[in-house]
Amino acid sequence: MQTILGAGGGIGTDLAKELTSFTDTIRLVGRNPKKINENDFLLKADLTNKEDVFKAVEGSEICYLTVGLKYSSKVWQRDWPILMDNVIAACKEYNSKLVFFDNVYALGAESMGNITEESPINPCSRKGIVRAEVERKVLNAVEKGEINAIIARAPDFFGPIKENSALNIMVYDNLAKGKKAQWLCNAKVPHTFGFTPDLAKGTAMLGNAADAYNQIWNLPVPKNTLTGEEWINLFAEKMNVPAKFMVMPKWAVSTLGVFVPIMKEIAEMTYQNDRPYVFNSSKFDKRFNLKLTGLRAGVERTIEFMHDVGK
Repeated sequence: MQTILGAGGGIGTDLAKELTSFTDTIRLVGRNPKKINENDFLLKADLTNKEDVFKAVEGSEICYLTVGLKYSSKVWQRDWPILMDNVIAACKEYNSKLVFFDNVYALGAESMGNITEESPINPCSRKGIVRAEVERKVLNAVEKGEINAIIARAPDFFGPIKENSALNIMVYDNLAKGKKAQWLCNAKVPHTFGFTPDLAKGTAMLGNAADAYNQIWNLPVPKNTLTGEEWINLFAEKMNVPAKFMVMPKWAVSTLGVFVPIMKEIAEMTYQNDRPYVFNSSKFDKRFNLKLTGLRAGVERTIEFMHDVGK
């Protein structure tokens, strides 16, 4: 059995589809899990509850941790360490392999121009400090021989998902409403976005490759990285609308953060938008043979999905 902890989000949904290539038995765990494949097993659980996590992990050969907590530093500080302790303890108890779908928040601003597996853990935000803490928990458990685990890092992402994508929210949603697209800080520098079906497929491939364990891997992305302006132009072209956009400077994000809670959360992360943000997946590309979805095709699929769910 392979289990997805936090199965309700966009990555968990795509991952459930991809795992059918590797197993006939998939358990989807979440607060309100729903079947993706006909034969999925569903289990309601609160991953901050140790008893729930042990029930979720028991009998699993591989567990994929894809949970997405509310985008709040306070929530992350409160819940992530407990959640990760629970998952590591359960994987140790039941000898289950762990694949942690992670982001790049634990890395420092100086690494954004070429994000690799060797980029040092050096967080420069409250949320980054939390991610660094939970990464170290996984790496320490591996070093002690307690579990076999993979940290699978992803960049910002977009795709046929309803939530958690800056491209979907700031670009597609605004253009679809006849408004100007929005971008943060600097639209002239490159910014890598992974396509969620590709990231999910890469996660499934890693989890089912014995030699991939006890390492950090960057998930697969195309080598060509667009600038913010180029992303907006591509969406506008495929939507057949004018490519109008506005750039929100760093000071404006900080000022709005005084009045708008979500902008306060975004303000500390602007170092990922004011300079080149280039995600390097060459390690994955050398080990695995995965034909990625092209950027244009990915944008087309995203627009089609967003149009359909908006009806």
